[in-house]
Amino acid sequence: MGTCLAGMAPAETLTDALVSAYNNSDLLEQSRAVLRAADEDVAGAVAALRPTLDYQVQETYGYTDNPSLGRTRDTFSTSLDLVSELALFTGGRNRLAIDAAKESVLAAREGLVVQEQTVLFNAVDAYMTVYAAVETVELRRNSVRVLNEEVRAARDRFDVGEVTRTDVAQAEARLAQAEADLVAAEGDLETARELYNLEVGRYPGVLAAPPPLPEAAPTETAARDVALRSHPRILQAQRLVTVNEINVTSAEAAVLPTLSAQASVGYSNADDTFGTTDFDSGASVGLTLRGPIYQGGALNSLFRRAKAQRDNTRAQLLRTTAEISELVGRSWAVRDVARARLVATDRQIEAAQIAFDGTREEATLGARTTLDVLDAEQDLLDAQASRIDASAQEQRAVYGLLASMGRLTVDYLGLPVTAYDPSAYYNAVSTAPAIGSEQGIQLDRVLKSLGRQ
Repeated sequence: MGTCLAGMAPAETLTDALVSAYNNSDLLEQSRAVLRAADEDVAGAVAALRPTLDYQVQETYGYTDNPSLGRTRDTFSTSLDLVSELALFTGGRNRLAIDAAKESVLAAREGLVVQEQTVLFNAVDAYMTVYAAVETVELRRNSVRVLNEEVRAARDRFDVGEVTRTDVAQAEARLAQAEADLVAAEGDLETARELYNLEVGRYPGVLAAPPPLPEAAPTETAARDVALRSHPRILQAQRLVTVNEINVTSAEAAVLPTLSAQASVGYSNADDTFGTTDFDSGASVGLTLRGPIYQGGALNSLFRRAKAQRDNTRAQLLRTTAEISELVGRSWAVRDVARARLVATDRQIEAAQIAFDGTREEATLGARTTLDVLDAEQDLLDAQASRIDASAQEQRAVYGLLASMGRLTVDYLGLPVTAYDPSAYYNAVSTAPAIGSEQGIQLDRVLKSLGRQ
């Protein structure tokens, strides 16, 4: 806890926390890995359009027992073949697989933006939780110092007969409560520091006051329009609908025949125990046309399943759109409430301060009791604590509104980070480069920059 309150190092800002969270987030690394896996699906679909080349080596032993001759013939044969195959026609399924894989990549990219928003908002929440906890601890410590003075004053006045033992006990009881509140506040701060370490990637130092709030939208309608047009969850759902529509077309084309070409070249030799050696070499080229006649209803089942999945993603898109619209409205209301509460707590502190000063002055004249002074002081303390919480809630509400609009990103906030480029890996692998090719070398560089080689 001490490292958060003491030291001469420059204060950490909210921007520093957001940058650290972005650079250190394991959740973002996880989503980036999911995206790279989706990129590889495109490479796999592209590779299906290309010819394949395989080798086959076979060593065979055989023997023949001829009872009439009373001899056994042992034969050893070796064969080596190169086999190539190319799909010439698949009813468009290979091309459709590429289209579906590309749409899945775009959906995964939107999923990465969703995760980015979550990471940044969690960092804001952790920052404000620690900042508010530090201010609360200071407030509680100041309250303990003031109440210690109140207890000493009450005891002095009791010694000269100005107050009763009850007044002293009331002051002592309020001091004990303040000390308990201080311990609780210090515990909340330790908890907040652990949350900060989880979300930001390190423990906090001295935190600076939050910067001016970022711009969101002038009206609730404008905020909703932005969200419905560009929120990554909606864009991701739209991409998934497209993927499943392509899958329906692909399942429908499964009844079409496939045409493939094969070519092979090879040689074989055989030796036997009689000293005979046979050597053969050959090559062949062929075409194969194959199509389903009866599959036990499996193709129809797969087609119906694809349509059901398409309908599911369409319904999910509608639901996601409704949820985002509701989230914007709720976030806007939360932001308005937080602002109104902040204004109200400022007025509450002003009034409570006047009441406390007047009550304390009246108590010196004998018009107020010790309990009246303690109650007025507690009202002021409660108002100040409410102000701390209201300020933190306003920050959370504004950044939450940005997240609901889909704008809580490093680009929109202008954070000084090297943003992850989702297209770099895709461009390196989308053509399924071979090892040693120019694109393969480029892929090696990308992997090295990602620390994945």
